[in-house]
Order: sequence, then C-alpha cells, then structure tokens
Amino acid sequence: MTQTQPPQETSAPQENSPPPPQTSPESPASPGPSMGRLVGVDLARALAVFGMYVVHIGPPLSATTGVASWIRYMSDGHSSVLFATLAGFSLMLLAGRREPKTGLAGRQARARIAIRAVILLALGTVMAMEYGGVIILGFYGVYFLLALPLVRLSARTLAIIAAAFALVTPQLAFALTSLLTPSVQQSINTYDPLRHLGEVGVLDLLLTGFYPALTWMSFVIAGMALGRLDLSCGTIQKRLAALGATLTAAAYGMSLLLAGKGALRSLAEDGPSSGGSGSMPTGSGSMPSDAGSFPDMSASFLLKAGPHSGTTFDIIGSVGIAILVIVGATVTMDRLPRLRRLAKPVIAVGTMSLTAYVGHFLAQSALSTPAGTGTQQSWLPLIMYVLGAILFAAIWSRFFRRGPLEYLLNAATKPAKHIR
Repeated sequence: MTQTQPPQETSAPQENSPPPPQTSPESPASPGPSMGRLVGVDLARALAVFGMYVVHIGPPLSATTGVASWIRYMSDGHSSVLFATLAGFSLMLLAGRREPKTGLAGRQARARIAIRAVILLALGTVMAMEYGGVIILGFYGVYFLLALPLVRLSARTLAIIAAAFALVTPQLAFALTSLLTPSVQQSINTYDPLRHLGEVGVLDLLLTGFYPALTWMSFVIAGMALGRLDLSCGTIQKRLAALGATLTAAAYGMSLLLAGKGALRSLAEDGPSSGGSGSMPTGSGSMPSDAGSFPDMSASFLLKAGPHSGTTFDIIGSVGIAILVIVGATVTMDRLPRLRRLAKPVIAVGTMSLTAYVGHFLAQSALSTPAGTGTQQSWLPLIMYVLGAILFAAIWSRFFRRGPLEYLLNAATKPAKHIR
C-alpha cells in the first residue's frame, strides 16, 4: 500500500504542456498524464480501502442478502487484488511513469523502492504478530523486491509477463503445495526467522499465505503495465475498458462453463471471513496452506474462479475487474469535475491508504470492534469506520501533503538520494 501523494489539483499539468519542475523523486518523469488520472487512481485506492473494511469489519457473506451480498462478495478478494494492482502502479510513479528513470535517477529510484519494501516487510511482520496472516503489508514488501528487475520494461512487455504469470503460476502453486506435507512445512519453518516472529514466514509470503507472491505478482505486474500507459487518453481508456470487460466475462464465463454453478463461490462461504482481524481461517490465499494434508483435493479446483481461489480464472477475472475500477474512476474524475470536488474527502483517503489500512486495525483493537466473522451481523461498525476514515483524511489533507505513515515512509527513503 505504498502510495505516492500526487501534486495538488490546481497544478495539474496538461497533456501537451512542457514538463513541470520535478519537485521530488516521486514526480512523474515525463509530461503527459493529466491530474484527473492521478485523482482517479487515488479514488480507486479509496475504494480498495473501503473494500478491505467491508471484509475485515462488515458481516460475513452468509449473513447478507440482496445488494449487501453483492457488496460483500465483490469486496472479498477483489479489494485486495485492487490494492496489489495499484501497488504496481505506484512502483511506476517511483521508477518513472511514461519513461523509466535511468542512470543516477534510476539507481536512486530503485533504492527507494527497495527501502520501502524492507520497511513494509518489517511492518507487516510486526502487525502479523498481533493480527495474523491477513496483514498484506509484508507481502507488499516481497512484491516490491521481486518487481525491481521489471521497473524499466515497457507496458507491452509487462502485460505479456503478467499474462504468462496468470497462466502458469496457479498450476505451479498447485503442484508445489501438493508436495508440502505438514512435515515438510515444519522443516522449512524451523529455520525461518520470520516464522518464529509471527504467523507469516517466507513460505507463506511466497506460496501458502493469503496473498502469495507466486500468484499475486500477476496483479502487481499488471498494475505496472497500467502505470506505463497514459490513462488520460480517451483511446487508451476505451481500449482498457474493453479489455477489462473481456477479461472479466471470459474468465468467469469459462469457469462457470467448466466447473458449474459453484465455480464463483467465495471461499469465505466455507468458514470464517477470509479477512477478519485477529480471526482468520488457516487456509491459504490461493491454496490451503496445509494442502499436503488434503489428498482428496483434485485438480478440478483449478477450474474455479471464486475470490481468493488463486486460479488462472480468478486471476484473469480479478485483473479485469481491477482495470474496470481504475479506468472507471479515472474517467469519472476526468469528465465530472463537480463530482471530483464533492469526492475530495473520499479521494483524500486514497492519498493516505497506508495510514487508513494500518489505522483501522489499530482502531479495531482499541475499540474492540467485532471482526467480519460469524459473530458480526451489523453494518453499523463498518459505516462508522468508513466515515471516520473520510473525516480524518479530509481534515489531515487540509494541513499536510502526505498522510502520517506516508510521511514517515517517504522520510525513511531519503537516504536513497546518497546513492551514486
């Protein structure tokens, strides 16, 4: 969830104007993207934040009906996927938007990314000690480190790599987890310092956690490809909207055709919420973490596309939804300036999504808010958290350019400027 704070709306560069002075290493490296694009991305981040709130605080899917069920279902899995996709986009803000930074600027940008990765991994590990494997921050740190070799690639190349990952890694993950008997996992975890500190070790980060890097890098790389594009261009917007709709319809349609009516069933329906704070199932974000103890788990699972199933169909469909949300938010903010002004408090949440994410866990602990499990039936706690995040972000953004944690994270990467 590391986000770069965009420039203020009043200084939006125009598509054909000369590039503005670069005020920070995070500023776009070349002219082109309009301010509406950045605001649209921040709106998408805010939606991802609220989606995570729904999963962590709202009632479980089994306790909802009608529109509430649709909101709960779409939030489960898809909000974290949107986060991961936007994380890839944020990497491009650091590494150079339309053109990758090279030379000294490129080395410093990669150093900033590496420092952020280490900090997020450390913060995620600390939070996992209290809240368990549902914390995504440690996984983010791994994503950033794995993405470092890719930050100079073109949008086309990144899109091809993302597609290849989506097609190959779920099958690879299934094969690897089938070999992970409890004794093998225990042997690996015995020598894993991260596992001794909390519930999330190296094996979880790479393969068996809620957001395993092996399969989730598809989302990050897809976001990196989006970051290389000019999302303010109408032609690109139309093509991306068509692509997102095609991916979504094709993936979920094929899964339903091949696996039947239960193909899109959320794993949250089979037990506790997949995202409850302090209360989560022992299963994996892609495959069960102790898959070796499930010999009856057949390869037909790979035909499903439910949230957090981690299959090819799930990845492709979820990427399609993420693209539609990002493009939809971008177009809305570009073409409806009055709505953009009204949505500023919500957009402010997107500019400090790391603070909003960490803050809601801390608030849950301080206020003893029930998690989104079978014991939580009311939507009122969720509404209060959403309104609280909007109010805090709106007030904070009037006085400060970055959110509290965003400021600290940015300050921690300052040593990168000494790279030569």
